Amino acid sequence: MIQALGLTSTPRKELPPAVDDVSFEARPGHVTMLLGAPGAGKTTTLGLMLALRPGRGITYFRGRPLHRIAHPSREVGVLLGDVPGHPARTVRGHLRMLCAAEGVPVRRADEVLEAVGLVSLRDERLGTLSRGMDRRMGLACALLADPHTLVLDEPASGLSTRDNRWLYGMLGAHAAQGGTVLCTITDPREAARVADHVVTLERGRVVADQDAAEFARTRLRPRVAVRSPHAARLAALLTKEARTARRSVEVVQEGGNRLSVYGSNCADVGEAAFRNGIVVHQLADEVGDMGPGAGTAAGDPTATATTSTTSVTTTPTKSSGPTTNVTSMSAHSSADHADRESDVLAELPPPISVRRAPGPLRPLRYEIRRVAGTGTALLVGAAVIVVSALTAVLLARIGHTPQSRLLAAWPRELPLPPAALGAGLLGALAFGDEFRHPALAPDRGSVPRRLGLLAAKLLVSSAVALVLAVATVGCDAELLHLVYGPELVGVPTDWLSLSISWVCLVVACAWAGVLAAGVFRSTSAGLAAVVAVPLLLVPLLHRVTEAPSARSAAGLPLRLRALFPLRWPFGGERYLEGVLRVLAQPVGGALTLSLAVLLCTYLLTTARGRVR
Repeated sequence: MIQALGLTSTPRKELPPAVDDVSFEARPGHVTMLLGAPGAGKTTTLGLMLALRPGRGITYFRGRPLHRIAHPSREVGVLLGDVPGHPARTVRGHLRMLCAAEGVPVRRADEVLEAVGLVSLRDERLGTLSRGMDRRMGLACALLADPHTLVLDEPASGLSTRDNRWLYGMLGAHAAQGGTVLCTITDPREAARVADHVVTLERGRVVADQDAAEFARTRLRPRVAVRSPHAARLAALLTKEARTARRSVEVVQEGGNRLSVYGSNCADVGEAAFRNGIVVHQLADEVGDMGPGAGTAAGDPTATATTSTTSVTTTPTKSSGPTTNVTSMSAHSSADHADRESDVLAELPPPISVRRAPGPLRPLRYEIRRVAGTGTALLVGAAVIVVSALTAVLLARIGHTPQSRLLAAWPRELPLPPAALGAGLLGALAFGDEFRHPALAPDRGSVPRRLGLLAAKLLVSSAVALVLAVATVGCDAELLHLVYGPELVGVPTDWLSLSISWVCLVVACAWAGVLAAGVFRSTSAGLAAVVAVPLLLVPLLHRVTEAPSARSAAGLPLRLRALFPLRWPFGGERYLEGVLRVLAQPVGGALTLSLAVLLCTYLLTTARGRVR
């Protein structure tokens, strides 16, 4: 059951609130429709119920507010718009990715695909789905965690008649199994046809709360729709004949050449037009809408405003009395006013704080499926390997390039090698695609800032960058051996430190792309941050390190070894020395500094969001 109590949105500037003191119930086993014209406050009401908008009020889902539910998606399935998935991801792949986010078994994806009739389209891309199939996909996402309650915002908008009937049939079947369904809708006739209960909103207030039968009886009324080039003349004629025959007929001019005739039928209207030589282009029986709240306030004594009168009795007193009486009256009135203010504040519904977007329950599994679900990583990796191999062959032909730079395909004219740029681009896509297609929080259009999600993205991007670093060097060496012979691909003596430097460079570029895209919410900003390190930060560090200084750090490695008299197992001091050499290089130091700044910025923005 859904119980919404006193929902009131926060007003903007001097405008009245879009939703004002909305209270209603949606019972289990029923399809409840929230009816209203565009701008009546339906979407705002759903946002307040789901803690997506600030305001006041409280909503209970089976007796618990949303912030008291450990896993809200397992209690409430939400569909507030189109499915914001990556257009290149398949239907089944998108649902499998969301299974990891919701913490449900992966077989649940196939179960909901069968339930919504998308088994035959499970390998289709999301970008190729029609409007009807997209609605089915959205319903599948809402049903993925098997929730008891469904909350949907105009789910049948833009659907064909066939898809419309299928959708409401699915919602009715969910309600028949004991679930609670709440939908918004704008068509009163459709609401009367598919709903069990209808709550009508007008200008942000509840004007009617009725069962479907009562709603159809009080609001919907049969009428005859007429189109005629002489609509005004026909209206006057029908009104005159009804007055003469003393019949209760109401003629409403809808504008242009259209009429709505209430209390009559097609035969009487057609015969009247024929007798008087009036051309009629359309004559049809319809069901007319009498407007929000029709038939509820007129005969309901509780809906009328009540007024109270207060009688004041005065008694004559002595001349010294009025001052004392006035003082005591003013004191009593001030106390009464303060009591009334405290009572009003106590009766106000609690404030609604915007709920933080939940992160994935299995972030590492979610990130792996997100990366593997599209071909972007493979395309970028293949392009990087081809560019790196061609660059290495060209550098070998020109000559004057050290072997280490030759294998990495890193000419001195480029700020970074192709592998590092590719790793930075893939790292930036880790958050950039999330912000473009927010599958984790489609109702908010954002990405949850969770440390578990960040750690998963950094770990997966590190693995991808490592594979890319090894693949580029291997392909470069193989192509150089094939074209120029074995003399260019010999193993250097300092291969360990060079390998550590190479891996650290590529992984650091990937991390910089991830953090920058997470901070600036854009793929291009993440890639720009990666390129800015060698172009802007490295020259700055060059100037700082090459400036004359009064002290020197010569002999630092020996002093560090003296601090640790015991030798490291498995030759660990060699790896530590390699890492220190990487950090001592300008590019390594600049990347380390940029990573530290970006990580601190990401953590600060996450902490600020939690405080808000």
